[in-house]
Amino acid sequence: MLHDLRLGVELFAWLFDMDRQIARWVAGLGCRFCAGPLHQSNYRRKPRGAQVADAAEAFELRYSLCCGREGCRRRTLPPSLRFLGRRVYVEAVVLVATVVSLLLGSVKAASKVMVVPARTLKRWGAWWAESFPQSRAWHEIRSRLVPSPEQWLLPRSLYERLDQELSRGGSARSPGDVCVMAAQLLAPCTTPGLPDASRFVREALRKSMPPRVAQKMA
Repeated sequence: MLHDLRLGVELFAWLFDMDRQIARWVAGLGCRFCAGPLHQSNYRRKPRGAQVADAAEAFELRYSLCCGREGCRRRTLPPSLRFLGRRVYVEAVVLVATVVSLLLGSVKAASKVMVVPARTLKRWGAWWAESFPQSRAWHEIRSRLVPSPEQWLLPRSLYERLDQELSRGGSARSPGDVCVMAAQLLAPCTTPGLPDASRFVREALRKSMPPRVAQKMA
């Protein structure tokens, strides 16, 4: 994967549109606290794309919703295919840069390749090794991917497992395809307390992504 790391603007424009559609569908459910109407309450972020995803920096809007019922006004954060929690780097960078760190066997070397601070890479590595295995996203991944990725080698094992899924039948694939599949599986990590986050993302992708990738994600 080191020979072709850059993810283009077309991919992030598409992910941006998917985030918009996902937010629209979540809004249709109403507030999960009081069943009131959900209105757009989006905000700006300054995403970093590092060496692999600088094209993502042009898409700053994080879709968010707010209850319109007096006395509630609670915020609902829809799942995102671009942002992984509050991290300033986009999700694709968090995934790919940590994989590169494991492939190279050196945080320092990966820091130079990816243009991400070494201490940031170490923090991401700790999250994949310690916090992520406790998440509902990981439990869902283990149930959907058989054989499941090896926990001790995350996220490299996840990336390689998804790459294998895409390569079945001899079809061409790219790091962007793998990142899209990973984003669907990581959806519960991008929103606090929203049940069925992966379901919303799956439905959005099935209707809008290339049939080859959509079939693999079904």
